Amino acid sequence: MHEIVRREEMASGDVILNEIEAPLIAKKAKPGQFVILKADERGERIPLTMADADPERGTITVIYKVVGKSTELFKSLEEGDSYQDAVGPLGQPTHLEKVGTVACVGGGTGVAVLYPITRGLKGAGNRIISIIGARTADRIILEEEMRAVSDELFVCTDDGSRGHHGFVTEILKRVLEVETLNLAVAVGPVLMMKLVSDMTRPYDVKTIVSLNPIMIDGTGMCGGCRVLVDGENKFACVDGPEFDGHKVDFDQLMQRLDAYQSEERESSKAHRCRLDE
Repeated sequence: MHEIVRREEMASGDVILNEIEAPLIAKKAKPGQFVILKADERGERIPLTMADADPERGTITVIYKVVGKSTELFKSLEEGDSYQDAVGPLGQPTHLEKVGTVACVGGGTGVAVLYPITRGLKGAGNRIISIIGARTADRIILEEEMRAVSDELFVCTDDGSRGHHGFVTEILKRVLEVETLNLAVAVGPVLMMKLVSDMTRPYDVKTIVSLNPIMIDGTGMCGGCRVLVDGENKFACVDGPEFDGHKVDFDQLMQRLDAYQSEERESSKAHRCRLDE
């Protein structure tokens, strides 16, 4: 059992932060890696990239958006409650080295994944230009944390309620026109990562994206998380979750992510007992 020692509701209450007791995972976790959590015996296995790990406290931190039945169950867990299972760290960690000037671009809850990567790249001696965005001001997360590990931070909202009125790609375009970037990292909605990769390609800026395909076991056995990278099938759970954005087939990835949307909507509907009918 893995107790929730801290719980916060963020972004209008449908984004939840859990700090969870998992000392063995916390000792080995690195930026970019993920865990698989299960709430109870009959719960679904949900992969979540770690937003933080504290080896001294023996805890890991995950931030997730409530989107379906399983994350609704996660949301019902309070401080003092426990996840039955936590498996990790899984996946390949981010390769952190000093390369020069790095653009770190995050959208929505992708900022939770981007934050430890940005912190690690800053710690390696890079100059960091961060661009984060969300639909509205109240959905921006980890702004101050990102500011603390960035040399420059730009905030964008779709409705203009905070920062730049528009998309993160609009700011990235301006940055590309005036800066010589040595690396870009993008984490967020698949379409955002695709657009960022398309934008950096003409500038020959290496671009790393963190992918979130359908995943079951997290060990490369089921093949559910396969993605097409440079014409080859890769498993996001063991080969990723980070890949070269210029080589990812984003159209196939989006098609696979949409495959079970109707089933997800159906599973989220409240169960109605028919025994009395």
